[in-house]
Amino acid sequence: MRIKVKAYSGYKAEERPISFTIGEKELRIEELLDRWYGEDYEYFKLRADDRCIYIIRYNRDEDFWELVMMEGEKV
Repeated sequence: MRIKVKAYSGYKAEERPISFTIGEKELRIEELLDRWYGEDYEYFKLRADDRCIYIIRYNRDEDFWELVMMEGEKV
């Protein structure tokens, strides 16, 4: 599922996500738990302000973000 992401851009664009929007709900990222790189993607495992754990990925070649996984109970 494609999502909208606000990202910090330091020495490179889209360096790390700050918040993301699913539908009409914006979620702030409280903790970045892990990060890893694939061939065409950058993956981020994080805890949002709804206390759920998410994995999102950034497609570097096509410049878009996707929700890969969500775990936890919606508050």
